[in-house]
Amino acid sequence: MTFDAELDASGLLCPLPVLKARKRLQALSSGQVLRMLADDPAAIVDVPHYCAEAGHVLIKTEDSNAGQVYFIRKG
Repeated sequence: MTFDAELDASGLLCPLPVLKARKRLQALSSGQVLRMLADDPAAIVDVPHYCAEAGHVLIKTEDSNAGQVYFIRKG
């Protein structure tokens, strides 16, 4: 999947992955896609909730050896 920006939030615990994603998404234009890697177990719940609340679209979530990969389209 193609993306416009990338964020490695590995090693960060709640709420830092979502806070870093919010900051990174602010720099993107509407419709652009952020690829975020996170290994915090709480991110599985936090990222979809954040996207729904902030008006972004969680396109896809993938498992990787380093954690979860989230593809978020800025609303």
